[in-house]
Amino acid sequence: MRTAVFGGSFNPIHLGHLLLADEVLETLGADRVLFVPAGEPPHKSAATVAPAADRLAMVSLAIAGHPGFEVSDIEVRRAGASYTVDTLAVLARPGDELFLVLGSEMFLDLLTWRQPRRIAGLARLVVVPRSGSAFDPESAAAQKVLHAIGLERFASVPVETAPPSSVLVVHATSLPLSASDLRRRVRQGRSLAYRVPEAVAEYIRAHGLYRDQDHGACTAERGATRTATESSSDNRAPGRSIVARTEPRGGRTA
Repeated sequence: MRTAVFGGSFNPIHLGHLLLADEVLETLGADRVLFVPAGEPPHKSAATVAPAADRLAMVSLAIAGHPGFEVSDIEVRRAGASYTVDTLAVLARPGDELFLVLGSEMFLDLLTWRQPRRIAGLARLVVVPRSGSAFDPESAAAQKVLHAIGLERFASVPVETAPPSSVLVVHATSLPLSASDLRRRVRQGRSLAYRVPEAVAEYIRAHGLYRDQDHGACTAERGATRTATESSSDNRAPGRSIVARTEPRGGRTA
């Protein structure tokens, strides 16, 4: 099975994420894109991140109906910070092909992650330049990361003709959306229409997410709701939820 692992805080998930994932699925000829919401992203302030159970629920709602999209709660269930290397170690299976989807900024920051060289050994890296960004594979910064993780070159698809010691660069369509802007819109009482799936917008409204900057302050009073949501990570149809059998974004897949 060919799996593209798409990790992140998804705080919240939006149409830009979904469009990128769909194009990566098609471009790589993958069997599935596996969305992996981070439990505790080590590079982000807890005050700005919605509870993990809520972010998992929003991803499940967002991907419902897409036969090539699945979601894993592997990092949400793990205590402590979420590290990509741990997740990939558990997801790796003999005979399967793992691809790790990274934004170009994330790739350039890869050496700050936990065991970046091992990450590159566990999964084929796929860099998707952000819309409007000037990612240059030949730049000194990109080449530094490439060689530090033990790889030799950047290559384009198709996968079958790209050297195994290469990082794949996929130019996918992206929308000018950012999760931080969406959170700001919620705080300002503005519309999320055409930015997130309607089911996600409704979930945000119903659960009062992002109205305040500090999500940690409302953790206790919303505990019962989050527990119920976490227990029902069986929102599997038709976007299926994959429950890890053992403990598996290091750094963090954003």
